Amino acid sequence: MAKLTRRRFALAAASATALLSQDKPREITSASVLEDPIAPGVSEGTLPPHLPFDSQINFTRQDVAGKVKPFPLSSVRLLSGTFLSETEINNRFMFAQSPDRLLHVFRVNAGLPSSAAPLGGWEKPDCELRGHFVGHYLSACAFSYASSSNHELKASGDYIVAELAKCQQQLKGGYLSAFPTEYFDRLAARKKVWAPFYTVHKIMAGLLDMHQLCGNAQALTVLQGMANWADHWSASLTDAQMQMALDTEFGGIAETLYNLTALTGDPRYAKTGDRFLKRRFLNPLALRRDELRGLHVNTHIPQVIAAARRYEISDDQRFCDVAEFFWQTVVGTRTYVTGGTSNNEGWLVGPNQLAAELKLGDATNECCCAYNLLKLTRHLYAWTGDVRYFDYYERALFNHRLGAYGQYYLGIVPGSWRTRETDFASYWCCTGTAVEDFAKLNDAIYYHDADGIYVNLFIASELNWDERKFKLRQQTAFPDQAGTMFTVETSEPTQLTLRIRVPSWVAGSASVKINGKPSEVTASPGSYLSIARLWNTGDSIEVGLPMALHSESMADDHSLRAFLYGPLVLAGKLGRTGLTEELVTGPEGPELNKAAPLAIPEFSAAGKPLHEWIKPIEHTMSFQTTGQAENVELAPFYKVSRERYSLYWKVT
Repeated sequence: MAKLTRRRFALAAASATALLSQDKPREITSASVLEDPIAPGVSEGTLPPHLPFDSQINFTRQDVAGKVKPFPLSSVRLLSGTFLSETEINNRFMFAQSPDRLLHVFRVNAGLPSSAAPLGGWEKPDCELRGHFVGHYLSACAFSYASSSNHELKASGDYIVAELAKCQQQLKGGYLSAFPTEYFDRLAARKKVWAPFYTVHKIMAGLLDMHQLCGNAQALTVLQGMANWADHWSASLTDAQMQMALDTEFGGIAETLYNLTALTGDPRYAKTGDRFLKRRFLNPLALRRDELRGLHVNTHIPQVIAAARRYEISDDQRFCDVAEFFWQTVVGTRTYVTGGTSNNEGWLVGPNQLAAELKLGDATNECCCAYNLLKLTRHLYAWTGDVRYFDYYERALFNHRLGAYGQYYLGIVPGSWRTRETDFASYWCCTGTAVEDFAKLNDAIYYHDADGIYVNLFIASELNWDERKFKLRQQTAFPDQAGTMFTVETSEPTQLTLRIRVPSWVAGSASVKINGKPSEVTASPGSYLSIARLWNTGDSIEVGLPMALHSESMADDHSLRAFLYGPLVLAGKLGRTGLTEELVTGPEGPELNKAAPLAIPEFSAAGKPLHEWIKPIEHTMSFQTTGQAENVELAPFYKVSRERYSLYWKVT
């Protein structure tokens, strides 16, 4: 989330003393790289360059038929295990929120009475982003109701929708927010303002979720009023003025407008969404060029999600090219071992220069970025069914999202620690995306096509495919258990294909037992294990997914390595030296300059295989280095909390 006064932006450039001399860093910005004298050069041929989004953009509805579809949240229920426990943590935070306190700034802005105590943090009455969390909260209420039939949170969401409708009626013209329209006057005049359309988008998205998942008709009415206002405001600017306005963060408002067209059939909303296409950002991506250096990360990932949605409802290949190439370059060259991306909220260097970037700041891996990359991944996977998307998805889910509830930055710099929000005085952007994510941890486990089911994640859960009268129950303690088990319940014998993902990290080959008997069905790592048969109630499938210790090196410094066991990133536990409660609770990320210096061990391997000098600790998922000047315990990162750690190590 790009806060214009964020101190880290300037520090990113000022602290860069070790970067490549020919590629100096610069301040992070929400703007594009237009006229940047140090932007990557472009090789041009003899023909004039064609910029895909500089030609006229017309909208015609033509839905794209993806290869696979996700099951709705209501079809999947979590069973006892880590993910259900994380959901319950989120529920406790959600239940602690007072709807009237959340509504306070909206009522004040609309001139309506409010006796509720104001919230703190980014929801304070003088914060320019106030109101954003209400949108996230509505989405989380809707997700929770769809995922677990949580009627209490649905009732809270319904109450907030009704009260927001009163505020909208008082404000007139369809406008609804917790701040005055003067913020948008400043946006149009290119005066300093903190992302008003970002907040409006969150509210619109929350209303859409309440309508679609909770059946709240009033939410759709309020949403359409807001969309009509956004249409009127954006149409009042010239194209040049609008493109300049888009250099201020605006979230994924285009995505919600495209979703509204998909829901209502009214193309006007999609045409409004097209005004929020920042061409200077999209053009290089459509041409498969990475010109991301210097951009604020979470300003731009939502724009790519919007492009993905635009492709799905129009079959315009330009938008497909944007989404696919962006994912490839970011996931392939700009993500750390956890699956997260960003440092000081930006992409500070070129592709495959993460070791250099790591030296430029300690505010790595903004959690919103991981949330949005997972969302984009779900779109891309549905188009193709390519199993590789879920190798990334699993990596980010287990190593960035799991264990990071209540965090803003996930520290990667050696010696970092996890920091946590305060209950009523933070309300960061990452607070909002967390309540959404952890309200629907049953998402993306199962997909389907006409032929059968795709199992992509190993999470204790039960799938109920109503149309086929088929239930699939997955029982597992993964990742503590290197495998999973499925049992079938069906009202009648059912022919379908069950495709179970065999992750790329599997050591050797997966093993399969059907009804207790070894099967000859095989699949190589990074593919699907397909079982086509007539299924009966009581049928069982046991899948073994052997794990092994392995490592990954930085592309620009092969001596800098991270260790993994199967899908799990291992963190070296470095104790609590220098940590105080003030450094753990409240800060957005680890403030290394305020903690006691910590010497990070270096390892000497002399070319030995990992298993010769990193040994398992019996009856745990942890390991211990041996034969080093200072040995370190390596534990699954998502389990490490309230102590300092390192994920990357100098290995010679």
